[in-house]
Amino acid sequence: MSTHALPRRYHHGDLRAALLEVAEQSLRERGAGQLSLRDLAREIGVSHAAPRRHFTERQDLLDALARAGFIRLGERIDGAVAAASGLLTDQLHGAASAFAHFATENAALLELMNATKHRGDSPDAARASDAAFAPIVGLIRESQVQHVLRAGPPEEIGFILYATINGIAAMVNSGLVDADRLEELTDIAVDQFLRGAAP
Repeated sequence: MSTHALPRRYHHGDLRAALLEVAEQSLRERGAGQLSLRDLAREIGVSHAAPRRHFTERQDLLDALARAGFIRLGERIDGAVAAASGLLTDQLHGAASAFAHFATENAALLELMNATKHRGDSPDAARASDAAFAPIVGLIRESQVQHVLRAGPPEEIGFILYATINGIAAMVNSGLVDADRLEELTDIAVDQFLRGAAP
């Protein structure tokens, strides 16, 4: 595991943050199956028992990684919506693009996030997921009020867009689609979604 960008020490109570940072790098390089609290402690340079001050077991760490991932995703979506013009369609394009780029830049983390959310015994991850995608649901709801999109449960209508963007990102991650086409295909997907879900 590469450690050139990571400190091998912690101080003033930032052990938890250091563990999450190193764990995410390990997740990216080796996958969730290889994550070990003992290995992470050695990587940071603390005793093998030190991580248990924050994570009593490995699954606690994975759950925390997933929650942190959803928080970051939500921040990116919020930022993209805020940076877009006042038009709902532009904001939806921005939100979808933010998700697509997050999904391709953090493939292993997103896989963990989704697995944790759907596991059923991690309500914190489910709540964090709902919060992350709330801006998109809000845009869909507002688009319905303005008759840009047809009436119906916003979450169900939004799921079609989510599935499409997630599929494009998965194809990029697997090498089936060139990464340079991500933005173009995301824009096409949003345009088709808007047409297909129009009143």
